[in-house]
Amino acid sequence: MGEWTGVLHLNAENRKGKTVAKNVYFQGALKVMRPIYHDDSGRACYYLLNPGGGYLDGDRYQMKITLADNAKLTLTTQGATKVYKTPKSFAYQESEIMLKAGSYLEYFPDPLIAYQHAHYKQKNIFRMDHTATLIYSDIITPGWSPQGERFSYKTVQLLNEIYMDDELVVYDHLRLNPASQNLGGLGFLEGFTHLGSMIVVDSQVNNSFLDRLYTIIEKNTLDSKVGLSLLPVPGFTIRVLSNSTQVIEKIFSEMNHMISQEWFQSKPFFLRKY
Repeated sequence: MGEWTGVLHLNAENRKGKTVAKNVYFQGALKVMRPIYHDDSGRACYYLLNPGGGYLDGDRYQMKITLADNAKLTLTTQGATKVYKTPKSFAYQESEIMLKAGSYLEYFPDPLIAYQHAHYKQKNIFRMDHTATLIYSDIITPGWSPQGERFSYKTVQLLNEIYMDDELVVYDHLRLNPASQNLGGLGFLEGFTHLGSMIVVDSQVNNSFLDRLYTIIEKNTLDSKVGLSLLPVPGFTIRVLSNSTQVIEKIFSEMNHMISQEWFQSKPFFLRKY
């Protein structure tokens, strides 16, 4: 498949209560900003950058992130992931993220926008200790075309694998192919245009917490459809169907706010991008 278009390797560790980078390496069309510390918790926030502005035909990106014991990190992007038309070969992104004992990761990439005739594949592999915390979300938009037509991309394929103590515990595979699927029909997007997914893995997940989560879901059923499923390990996954990125982001933000307050007695970071 050729060499990587962009590479990012980041190893973070806890030094006296503050998460810092032990090693950072990047090359090509993938970079990372210097860390930002939004409060005195010691949790670092990194913004991922794509200097090229988007993914092109045959582009391949690789990320490897490691959080050492008790390291705490928020990872996000500077803007939406834009995948332009790929007439010859699909664009591909691969991430392998390791969370060691007591570590904490929030990974909130901005929405995915697949342009007309775009073909995109993404694979995330999370390897985590059972004492670590993972909060991950993604949002898929209806894409973009010059004529304003929705779902004009070829394929969007997202795969998430989560290993806990070296055992595969979550396998989440989503493949959208407008040419062969009625994306607006029953069993797919059911009349909505945007799809959001959130995965939370933490030992503090219990039935009482999920009951309180439902109060957030019930407040947001007017402009969306939300489903919640338990995982085989302490955790849950949420799917949100909506017609707006902002509606999905609001639901995820409220859930993350509840997690931060109840589990960690803190406030989530405000990830301003504008």
